[in-house]
Amino acid sequence: MSSWLVRDYSPDDLEAVVRVDAESGTTGEPALFRLSDVVAALQAGHPAVVAVAGEVTVGAAVSRGDGDRAWILRICVHPSWRQQGLGSALLTALEQRLFAGGVRTVHAVLPEGETGVTALRNCSFEDRSGLVFFEKRAPLTPQSVLSSLGAELTPGGLWQKVAGMEREKRLIERRLVLPLAHPEMASEHGVEPPRAVMLFGPPGTGKSTFAHAIASRLSWPFLELFPARLAAEYGLATGLNRRFDEIAQLDHVLVFIDEVEEVAGERNGADATAVGIVNELLKAIVRFRSRDGRLLVCATNNVTTLDPAFLRHGRFDYVVPIGPPDDTARAALWRSFLARTGAEADVAALVSASEGFTPADIGHAARTVSQSVFERTFDSGTRARPTTDDYLRTIRGTQATVNRAMAQDFADQTKRFARI
Repeated sequence: MSSWLVRDYSPDDLEAVVRVDAESGTTGEPALFRLSDVVAALQAGHPAVVAVAGEVTVGAAVSRGDGDRAWILRICVHPSWRQQGLGSALLTALEQRLFAGGVRTVHAVLPEGETGVTALRNCSFEDRSGLVFFEKRAPLTPQSVLSSLGAELTPGGLWQKVAGMEREKRLIERRLVLPLAHPEMASEHGVEPPRAVMLFGPPGTGKSTFAHAIASRLSWPFLELFPARLAAEYGLATGLNRRFDEIAQLDHVLVFIDEVEEVAGERNGADATAVGIVNELLKAIVRFRSRDGRLLVCATNNVTTLDPAFLRHGRFDYVVPIGPPDDTARAALWRSFLARTGAEADVAALVSASEGFTPADIGHAARTVSQSVFERTFDSGTRARPTTDDYLRTIRGTQATVNRAMAQDFADQTKRFARI
């Protein structure tokens, strides 16, 4: 008796299917059908099955039907379950559902030796010799590239909405925004506009907010790269190379990689795959820097975890610390939130009580008070107003993101790595 259960796919299985697909490949060749095609077929309800062992998804087979024909988009099996007949079991179950739905011919195209080839042969799929596979892709326009990559046009005015953090804001405005916004004037003074910048600091200090605000200030598209998504769709090294090649077709873009240590960690003792990923990213940055009109912004919570080669001169123009807000910055943040609701409170008391709070912490506390006051208004039928005590009570119940040890680590990293 088999130790797995093959059943129909359900929407709750999507994340598990993506994970197994990322682990399933054996040849390193890109699949004919992209992961986005697979996800679209699943969301559209085309026949698909998954295999589970206990509560763990260990395999999947996904199809897309078109009248009396269907294509197998994916056969994926977790590495620890290969060569046990699981692929054949998935394929057989999927066939049954397709044929029961009126399909008469099922097609599949896989790289030779890829996961699923043996299963197809075991299930009597016929190899068609003498065929040549042709492919032609539509020419890409900048707009189509933006759309296909998931880039967004950030709304105007985000730069003005960044409250507090005036020191960091002024530094970024002067070092990054001005040379990029006025390249001719910069060139006249021998200033080369920056191509890449590293932001580092504790979680919640606003690194992502700054990246969005810079794009807004420049009126450039904002494109965030998600390493996990690239790994699932192409394999990480291939995905990075492919994505940066596509980005090269754009005239202007801000590319953002958050938690970049996931793909640029120190290579000492790392396995061959991790080393290859770091090498590919370093090469991609060199290519990225060769073109005007783009900026790479990377962010990390701990700059010491990055490979030393990643921070060398010539790769990142600036390494900018984004730390927890000081008293002046916290006061500006509190005033900003109070102004949005018309609330009156003792700002000095809030600043003192919220030492160690990041902008995200202050935002959470302010929204919590707003929600509480809204509920009081709803329950009483009389408009309630937040008080200083409401805010102080909420602050006391909110865990600060940055403790003293983290603040000291950040100060040490600033001394060692900041390049501004």
